[in-house]
Amino acid sequence: MSGRLVCAVDVGTGSARAGIIDRSGRMLGRGEHAIAMNRPQADHAEHDSLDIWAAVCAAVRQALEASGASPSAVAGIGFDATCSLVARDNRNQQLTLSTSGQPRWDTIVWLDHRALDEADECTATDHKVLDHIGGVMSPEMQTPKLMWVKRHLPQSWPAAAHFFDLADFLTFMATGSTARSQCTLACKWTYLAHETPGWQGDFFDTLGIGDMPERGGLPERAMPVGSDLGPLTAEAAAALGLTTACRVGTGLVDAYAGALGVLGGFAADRDEIERHMALIAGTSSCVMAMSTDKKSFAGAWGPYWGVTLPDLWVIEGGQSATGALLDHVIRWHGAGGDPTAETHRRIGERIGQLRAVEGLDLAGRLHVLPDFHGNRSPLADPHALGVISGLTLDASFDSLARLYWRTCVGIALGVRHILDTLNGKGFVIDTLHVTGGHTRNPILMELYADATGCRVVEPLGGEAVLLGSGMVAAAAAGLYPSLEDACVGMSQRGRERAPNPAARDRFDRDYRVFLEMHRQRQTLESIM
Repeated sequence: MSGRLVCAVDVGTGSARAGIIDRSGRMLGRGEHAIAMNRPQADHAEHDSLDIWAAVCAAVRQALEASGASPSAVAGIGFDATCSLVARDNRNQQLTLSTSGQPRWDTIVWLDHRALDEADECTATDHKVLDHIGGVMSPEMQTPKLMWVKRHLPQSWPAAAHFFDLADFLTFMATGSTARSQCTLACKWTYLAHETPGWQGDFFDTLGIGDMPERGGLPERAMPVGSDLGPLTAEAAAALGLTTACRVGTGLVDAYAGALGVLGGFAADRDEIERHMALIAGTSSCVMAMSTDKKSFAGAWGPYWGVTLPDLWVIEGGQSATGALLDHVIRWHGAGGDPTAETHRRIGERIGQLRAVEGLDLAGRLHVLPDFHGNRSPLADPHALGVISGLTLDASFDSLARLYWRTCVGIALGVRHILDTLNGKGFVIDTLHVTGGHTRNPILMELYADATGCRVVEPLGGEAVLLGSGMVAAAAAGLYPSLEDACVGMSQRGRERAPNPAARDRFDRDYRVFLEMHRQRQTLESIM
């Protein structure tokens, strides 16, 4: 079995996960280790990059042990991560990106919204790069965050030698290579992968960060996803518990790894791929659709060229708070408390009991617009606020169950809103491939089918994000001749759920209310 396995690493918001995967895509062992987050003030969220690397190493060692494989059996490793921003100085030391001034907090987390004003300034430029992010710059992207750093941390900006997207930082730690991924740069840094040059210097000049590419050590051209960056360094191999024979693949943003994991199997059928959408759902939710031609709409990110499979365009929508919103509802409600897995389970069980009596009309006059952390898609409004209509004085556990149920309905209707917009722009999507933490929530999985009217496919094993990075590792290690071949060879079957026809009328009515709530919120905002 020597050299026939790969290691996949996925760094999320709260933990690093690793898996040992064989050439057929089967998971042999898995590991996970928590990572720290610092919240010094509202809308600020920070990581410690060395804490992340230590968590990655611990997770890989745990996965290797669980698999029973020898280190020499692992031929390649692939990394995906959240689109968080990492800084290093010219001595390759941690460089603070925190108002606390502590060097360890050198990473701005993807969900950090400190740069709202800077994002608005980017949007006001009306530059052509905005055509590839739905016309509106999000504070979750790197350009406004870098503007914020230059303005508010003047001691950090001149000291910087490298700015990395987190996935590129991980390949840097693994190989010493400062190459950047076409996925990270095109999706989060306004790099136009389909043009030469890819960097649009006039855009950065307008925003006062014309020196950003040089200051951040950014290359002129990005590396294709799955390309071989070289072997692990001796130091990295020792830390990970692997060998220096292990090749490292050019990584990608975590949601795009999930899209590759669930949609990559259609790489050989470019027409069929346009009927399918990936829904990568956890703390937040991302939706991904691929096409052979350039499709776009206001309120979506993309289209991005070659950021998963070569020669395909990818468009991304999403919801900034989904799992996080359900946690918030539990904390916020008087009968809630700590949103543990057991609390979610108890609420779900009670919802089932209430629905056995009231059916789909449970809490039918309670409506939730789930934009508590802005509307990423299809409105592209980071300033949007959540709305709840239909509250009473009831503070019992049953009222929490009803609110939770209707929040889940609102989340699923938000996916339908994105779907309708995509299909209105030329897609023909009728199948959702769901992966991530939401696959462990039976209420959401039911609603994703019933509220959207789509067939829902849940990958068996539920590890599509790790599988996507495993495909990258297999391509880099030469286990397959190309990334497309690796995707087809390693794709996994899924469990299918068809929508319930009896639920259609109920959720069609809810959707009309959902759209009306959007309109009414806009009316209230215009009055204010």
